[in-house]
Amino acid sequence: MTAPDGQPADPGSWLLDRIDAREHRLTCQIEQTQTEIDTLTARLGELSEQVEHLRITRKTLISLAEEDLAPAEPLAPPAIPDHPAYQQILTVFGEAGGSLRARDVAIALDVPLTRNDIQNLRAKLKRLAGRGILLETEPGLFTQPAPIARMTSL
Repeated sequence: MTAPDGQPADPGSWLLDRIDAREHRLTCQIEQTQTEIDTLTARLGELSEQVEHLRITRKTLISLAEEDLAPAEPLAPPAIPDHPAYQQILTVFGEAGGSLRARDVAIALDVPLTRNDIQNLRAKLKRLAGRGILLETEPGLFTQPAPIARMTSL
């Protein structure tokens, strides 16, 4: 080996140059490999998080499926207002067995068919519907809810 000036190269510096070049190439490979490791580590974290979400979802669904569908305690019936007019209204619905309007209830109760009396009766019907004692199936049309059959698990 010869130096650029035509003289034989120093074997020590020639080896050191080769070691430096090799060290530089290996350093570049290390940096590239570390970048790949960082990318793969991030991807691994994302995949692990997705798997954990699926496990939680599975646990939740199994837990919900195993729960007893029937309530632990029977639900208390809704409270009927104390005023006797509400008892009379419910009696009319019990006898009618279908849907009624405020005017129909007024006729059944022998209430005068004045606008004010029908509006007062409609307000009572709405109050009963708000408590779940009656259902308003369409605007101004009220009915008693069907009795709920007790759900049993198979």
